[in-house]
Amino acid sequence: MTFTMINPKSLGAPRGYSNGVLTDASGKLLFIGGQVAWNENQEIVSDDFVEQFDKALANVIAVINTAGGEPANIARLIIYVTNRLEYRERTKEVGERYRKHMGKHFPAMVLVQVVGLLDDAAKVEIEGVAVLPA
Repeated sequence: MTFTMINPKSLGAPRGYSNGVLTDASGKLLFIGGQVAWNENQEIVSDDFVEQFDKALANVIAVINTAGGEPANIARLIIYVTNRLEYRERTKEVGERYRKHMGKHFPAMVLVQVVGLLDDAAKVEIEGVAVLPA
């Protein structure tokens, strides 16, 4: 299974994401439900935005690993935040945590600001789609 990143020149060079991901889809699709920064007791691990991002992404990857995949299998991520300005102000730190888990794999992504998330203390929720080997 291979991914081809689709980034039209007319859209400019993306930074930290791809505009599209093309795959032959000869694998299995894994739809990852929204993950917040919960630990095994379903408690938010920290009030800090970057710590929450880190744990939410780690939880997404835990789902993928449990299904037999790895971060490179992620085709799409949807990131929900309660404060997009906090995300933008801490982009460098978020990027460091992202690369810790994902390396230089940049799937198609979207960032959406929402009024609230499942857990009132949650600042970030991440869901995704992965294509796992058949």
